[in-house]
Amino acid sequence: MPPTALQAVLATADSLRATLSLARALAEAGRQIDMAGLDGEVATLCAAALALPPACGAEARHALHALRAELESLLALLPRPQTG
Repeated sequence: MPPTALQAVLATADSLRATLSLARALAEAGRQIDMAGLDGEVATLCAAALALPPACGAEARHALHALRAELESLLALLPRPQTG
């Protein structure tokens, strides 16, 4: 049976969260990480979440908040870009 739209959103969010967790571990170890393409994957996930029926919103929102927390944890470790 193919996954429902909600299951697909939850699986994608979980996969991205695992990727960010790995990236955070690498950054903590002093390794350089490449986040190219992440914005596109997140945009696709957000579009899919917005297309869900309202009844699925709470569950999808919880998964997206967990993903956001993982991203913020990673970003806190990364050096700030130097300006001018």
